[in-house]
Parts: sequence; C-alpha cells; structure tokens
Amino acid sequence: MADLFEAAGLTPQQPSPLADRLRPQTLSEVVGQDHLLGPEGPIGRMAEARRLSSMILWGPPGTGKTTIARLLAKAAGYEFQQLSAVFSGVADLKKAFEAARMRRAAGQATLLFVDEIHRFNRAQQDGFLPFVEEGIVTLVGATTENPSFELNGALLSRCQVYVLKRLDDEALTTLLAKAEAHEGRTLPLEPEARAALVALADGDGRYLLTLAETLFNIGSAKPLSTKDLGQVLQKRSPAYDKDREEHYNLISALHKSIRGSDPDAALYWLARMLTGGEDPLFIARRLIRAAAEDIGEADPMSLVLANAAKDTYDFLGSPEGEIALAQLVIHLAAAPKSNAVYKAFSAAMKAARETGSLMPPAHIRNAATKLMRDLGYGKGYAYDHDAPEGFSGQNYFPDEMARQIFYQPRGEGAEARTKERLERWAALRRSKT
Repeated sequence: MADLFEAAGLTPQQPSPLADRLRPQTLSEVVGQDHLLGPEGPIGRMAEARRLSSMILWGPPGTGKTTIARLLAKAAGYEFQQLSAVFSGVADLKKAFEAARMRRAAGQATLLFVDEIHRFNRAQQDGFLPFVEEGIVTLVGATTENPSFELNGALLSRCQVYVLKRLDDEALTTLLAKAEAHEGRTLPLEPEARAALVALADGDGRYLLTLAETLFNIGSAKPLSTKDLGQVLQKRSPAYDKDREEHYNLISALHKSIRGSDPDAALYWLARMLTGGEDPLFIARRLIRAAAEDIGEADPMSLVLANAAKDTYDFLGSPEGEIALAQLVIHLAAAPKSNAVYKAFSAAMKAARETGSLMPPAHIRNAATKLMRDLGYGKGYAYDHDAPEGFSGQNYFPDEMARQIFYQPRGEGAEARTKERLERWAALRRSKT
C-alpha cells in the first residue's frame, strides 16, 4: 500500500500542523498563563491537589484553553471528554452525560470540556446544571465571549471564571523559540521582521505557529525583511482599475483644487465632470471626504454642509441640485484648512494595528455585572464632572501602552480655540502626575 502512495507522489500520512506537534504535554509547559497555572495559581493548585471544580475559561483565541483543559484532566487523573457547541446537540450531550454517569459508577471522574460553550442556547445550558450539581461531570467551558452576557446565571454560579490573557511578546517569542528547536533551524527572518511576525500574531499563539510553519515551508535562502514578510503572509491588494483613467484624473483635480484653496479651479473641474456625464452623487461623496480630510476642525460645519448638499441634490436632482454642489465646492475651497484630524486618525489606526488587542485600563472598563466588578472593572474611576475644572487627568490608554499624542491642531479657524483647550488640559495632566 505504501508503494502505491509513493508511486502517486503521496505519503500515507501527512504530518500534523506545527501547532499540534508543539502542543504542551504538561501544564508547566503552557506559556503566558502563569497567573492561573503557576504553583500559586488557582488552576495549578487544583491540579496539584487532583481535585477539580467546574470552571469557565474566558480568553482570546489561541491562548491555550483547550490545551489547559486536556492537561488539567491528565494531571488530576480525570477522563477527558470533549464537545463543541458548534457541532453538538442535545443527543450528544445526553450521550456524554450517560457515559460520565457510567464512569462515575466505576469510580472514574470525568472532565467534560465544552468548546465555545456560549454558543449553546439557554435551555441547553440549563441542561448541564443537574449533572454539574451531582458531580457526574466536572465542567470546563471555553469561551471568547464575556460570560456575564453569554452564560446563564444559574450555570455561572456553579463555575469559577478564570480569565486567560492574550499572549504577550515574551510568551510569543518563547513559542517561536520552541518551534525553531522542534524544527532544528531558525526562521529565515531579519530581526525587525521577526518582531513584525510576533506583532502580526496579535496575542494568538496558534496563529503565530501557523505563520511560522508557513515560513518554514517556504525555506527562504536568505532572511526575509519586514517588506518581504508582508508579501509572503498577506494577500496583495487587488489591481487598480485603470479603464476610466480620465474619471479618476478629474476627481483628483477637483479634490486637490479644494485642498489648494482655489475655488475657481475647483468649480472648473466640477463643471468638467458634470458636463462629462459623471454621477453627481459620486462627486458629492468625494466632497464629503474632502470636508473631513482637508478641512476638519478648522471649520467643523463644512462636514455638515457637505452632507446637506448631498441631501439637496438627492432631493432636487439635476440640474437644480447641482447648484448645491457648486455652493459646497466654493465653501470648501474658501474654508480654512486643517488635516490634523486626518493625520491623528491615521496615527491612531497605525498604533491600533501595532498594539493589537490591548484592553482598556480596569478603571474605565464597563462594570455591568458583579463578576466584572469583582475583577476590578470600574474601580478607581474619577468622574470628570466632579473634578476641579471638570478635568481629572486620569490615564485612558492601555496600561501596557505609553501615552500617545495623535491630534495636533494647527490652529486654523475654529481649531485655534481647540488648540488652546488641549494645551491647557495637557498642562493640568502634567501637574497631576
């Protein structure tokens, strides 16, 4: 049989994915969750005592929920049984509970692991209660969603909730080192590209190992740069459609004439587009963009007027509605200009991509349930309206992230007053640190 596979250019058994081959064999090998699994952690203590309580593991994808459940059963000597709420129904639950009951009669405990437990409906969740209460199963549920909102209160009251952290750079770097040791070779990456790979994983260990496996399979002869890495691991943007080049040239000329504060040239390009048969609503959309991108807080009413001009054309149609577009073009071209909002948003988006899924500091998280309050959500929040000058100066960035300054008003038009307020608040913030 093996000869037949080889003759066809196949192998009888394909190797399992790298993430599966590197799956930890003991709880001590799991990275990034020492607060739960260490000697002083609650799950670590349970494993040491070989007595388990039902629990919910709440955390992002790729943080080890399934692995922890499997290893916990192994460490405590429980039979491990796994279900997925995506693929399992009432019949599967009944079979699992009956098998657990029979094991219990024979003196064998069962750890029932339910992946994505939040996907079970309320009635199905209620079905767990008697089996958990009688000790027929020790339930370990895994979820990426907030248990306070997704799980029945009755079920939640019978389980401990443990929060898994997204893997930090140190944990992800440890995973890469393990992958390289397993493969017996280093990843073909320059140092900056290696850091970019870790950032691309966004705290997901399984995804990081999937990316690493792709790079191992490529087997590049020379180390890849950050740019090379992006080409290998990300899809390229679709090619730009140049069939209507004149169409894009004219809308570009209109936009840049507005940005350059030339109402006469802007009107000319508007007229050229309208006489050429361009859809006026396409033009209106670009004018709304110009109001937000190039004028911004220097004249905040420009965005309101841009939407009003679009609504006017939508209501009147051609040719009467085109006058509203002409009025808007003149207003935008003659308005004070500032791209500070555009630049601030671009910088914020870049920071968001680089920092991934960092959580807000605990004092400004939404403390809607007792569980969330017990976890410290909302603790220490200062209500700014009650602070001197209506300004508390608290930190609103993630704890792991240094304060950033994205918005830097240029002081044009109405933005001058905004700049004064921000400078005063910045001084107050410095005085409170």
